[in-house]
Amino acid sequence: MKIVHILLVVAGLSFLQCKEKSQTENKNAEEMAISEESTSVEEEWEVLFDGTSFDHWKGYLSDGMAENWKIEEGAMVFYPPKERKKGESFNIVSRQDYTNFILSLEWKVAEGANSGIFWGVKEDDAYGQPYETGPEIQVLDNERHPDAKAGNTHQAGALYDMVAPTEDVTKPAGEWNTCVITVNYGEHKGKVNLNGVDIVSFPLGNEEWDAMVSKSKFAGWKGFGKFHTGKIGLQDHGDVVAFRNIRIKKL
Repeated sequence: MKIVHILLVVAGLSFLQCKEKSQTENKNAEEMAISEESTSVEEEWEVLFDGTSFDHWKGYLSDGMAENWKIEEGAMVFYPPKERKKGESFNIVSRQDYTNFILSLEWKVAEGANSGIFWGVKEDDAYGQPYETGPEIQVLDNERHPDAKAGNTHQAGALYDMVAPTEDVTKPAGEWNTCVITVNYGEHKGKVNLNGVDIVSFPLGNEEWDAMVSKSKFAGWKGFGKFHTGKIGLQDHGDVVAFRNIRIKKL
């Protein structure tokens, strides 16, 4: 009887050990799968600015970056020149073109400052400025800049001169705002999320878009909003502005 009892105990211990080993292996497999999934999701994003270089950016209609753009504390900061030649500007664009994407970045403005984020920019001598082709998501000090008083479609987060934000969730000048812009011509939809809130949605590349443009200041502009594939742009509007943590995911 003692021998039988010992054998049963040994068998039980062996079973428990196998069960524990199986559970550990399953747990490790799950953790590995989660890790691989997270890595895969992260790899979908392309970093356009990591706080250390302008490798993914250039001046509009230029091969390099103007000295007015500086890298400070992990951000790209624009300092307007004290004197400016007639027609001179320092807008920058991405080196690559994009069509359908989610663009995520943070922006911060000085008091009373104005800037913007473009997409669909056609870099061509026929167009002297990015805003001639690229629709703009407004970057603004809503408290102090007169554009905010000119109408809701000129406030921060707006699809400039076309779609106003549903609410003002902008942080004060000197604080970082997180902006996520979705552009999807496949679904004919665009969206702006500012500081975690969806504040703007708009049609894209269809009759609704054309009708919207026809009621804006861009009506009749030859190239405005015509290029579904184009560059991302950041605007020189003559004020101090900063951007950081810029990344993009193709859809």
